Amino acid sequence: MGHARLHPFRHAFTYRVYSLLLDLDRLDVLPWPLSHNKANLFGFHDKDHGARDGSPLRPWVEARLAEAGVRLEGGAIRILCFPRVLGYTFNPLSTYFCHGPDGRLRAVLYEVKNTFGDQHTYVAPVSPQEADAGVLSHGHAKEFHVSPFMDIAGGYRFALSVPGESLSIRITHADAKGDLMLATQTGRRRDLTAGALVKAFLTHPLVTLKVIGAIHWEAFHLWRKGAKFHSRPEPPIRLATPDRRHTLSGLTEVVDP
Repeated sequence: MGHARLHPFRHAFTYRVYSLLLDLDRLDVLPWPLSHNKANLFGFHDKDHGARDGSPLRPWVEARLAEAGVRLEGGAIRILCFPRVLGYTFNPLSTYFCHGPDGRLRAVLYEVKNTFGDQHTYVAPVSPQEADAGVLSHGHAKEFHVSPFMDIAGGYRFALSVPGESLSIRITHADAKGDLMLATQTGRRRDLTAGALVKAFLTHPLVTLKVIGAIHWEAFHLWRKGAKFHSRPEPPIRLATPDRRHTLSGLTEVVDP
């Protein structure tokens, strides 16, 4: 994964990490040493996502989709996220790929967290044509405070592929003056097996601590370079923001048509 600050100065970094792609309807068949809502070497806990109260995730996701006019009719929901490792995790971004009963992608949810404990979700319906192409592109106004060194202004452009043998996610934050930040995540698929999990732990033993540590380390470098500090505002009242690419006025430069 990579992150680049483009304006008013350049600052970039990359890190090797791994993520899990899990079917929310198959969390009862996870391989050891990965457990659902139980202590283990690796864990996936409902309270780390969605309503964050430990309730099942599927109803929460379906409610956010319904607010955007999307119905899955029982189709699969798969979440791309970091697992808990030795009980700890932090997910700056968890991405939900939401499918219809025919397997075709119908929506993507971007669940964003900041280091202050806040969370917000951006909802992007996917047309049949986009789903068949396998490459998605959409935009949103920025409505959630992520970094104290980035203002809540402008919008996001999302470009990603439907997960297959490989994965690619590209997020650009821009305002009317141009691109401000670029975040990327790429990866290759590996079967979720006990052997793969043990190998991941041995090669990247504290990946979730690495993520939160890297965020603060890079923040220090931004501060050192003179980045302007923005105080944390109150998070949005709404749990999720539906795709507004067709109604977002004044941001045509940063929102895909």
